[in-house]
Amino acid sequence: MNQTAAKIIAVTGATGAQGGGLIRTILAHPEGGFSARAITRDPSSEKAKALAALGVEVVQGDLDDEASLVDAFAGAYGAYCVTNFWEHFSPAKENTQAANLARAAKTAGVSHVIWSTLEDVRKWVPLSDDRMPTLMDHYKVPHFDGKGESNHFFTDAGVPTTFLNTSFYWDNLIYFGMGPKPGEDGTLAITFPLGDAKLAGIAAGDIGGCAYGIFVAGSEMIGKTVGIAGGHLSGQEMAASLSKALGKEVRYNAVSPAVYRTFGFPGAEDLGNMFQFNAEFSDEYCAARDLGASRKLNPDLHTFDKWLEENVAKIPLD
Repeated sequence: MNQTAAKIIAVTGATGAQGGGLIRTILAHPEGGFSARAITRDPSSEKAKALAALGVEVVQGDLDDEASLVDAFAGAYGAYCVTNFWEHFSPAKENTQAANLARAAKTAGVSHVIWSTLEDVRKWVPLSDDRMPTLMDHYKVPHFDGKGESNHFFTDAGVPTTFLNTSFYWDNLIYFGMGPKPGEDGTLAITFPLGDAKLAGIAAGDIGGCAYGIFVAGSEMIGKTVGIAGGHLSGQEMAASLSKALGKEVRYNAVSPAVYRTFGFPGAEDLGNMFQFNAEFSDEYCAARDLGASRKLNPDLHTFDKWLEENVAKIPLD
């Protein structure tokens, strides 16, 4: 399709995993009828310059500045809206940013918004339920709850929205310190408080491919909540795949959520509660992330084994 006739998809988080994946997918389908507009706080950054070098329109926009988002969304058909909890560890900040995104999309007249969100765990485990500790006085899993409770900003604003529930990033094995670590005997192990439960996971870059499929499907996706995953794997299954990919034994170390919460790294309590939620509600959580439906949206969706094949060399083992 002629690029001038292409519908613009404005992408927040354009230099991150989700937004970057969507931009790469749009670029890979020049016949698809869409063009990408990358929204970034700093268009002069190396990642932003790299996108511009690929022919992507790059504009300045700040999630904390609603007016800048209105300008960034102007003339766009669609908008991909994502926030980054791990940048600030503040659900309240995510709430504010989500509200800014929703209002800006409404003001700019965007026809289809995808809001990258997650479940509000308090619907399953209320604050009065002491099976897991309450964090920050108001949350069970802050990085889930803050997104889930922000869904209403999009519906309240009357923005045509698809709510995209993502999954555990397999990339966390590379970048978040969750990869195999040597034990006292030198044997590698991954450590999760999941028991025997299965965890819905995905290659972070594939999220954008699924979002692209939602934009292609168009108006039939408005108002829907769509969960995506590339695999539903137990800790034991992940360890077996890692062992095969690395050519050396990787064990699965199943600890309790209470122990995991004491590990002391930033976000350990939040993630301990998240894995506990994943484990205790595994069937429901995985069922909400249908693998066949995810692959229909994104035919290039990676399995865990395929993702390992491409990424195992990046996983630190110390």
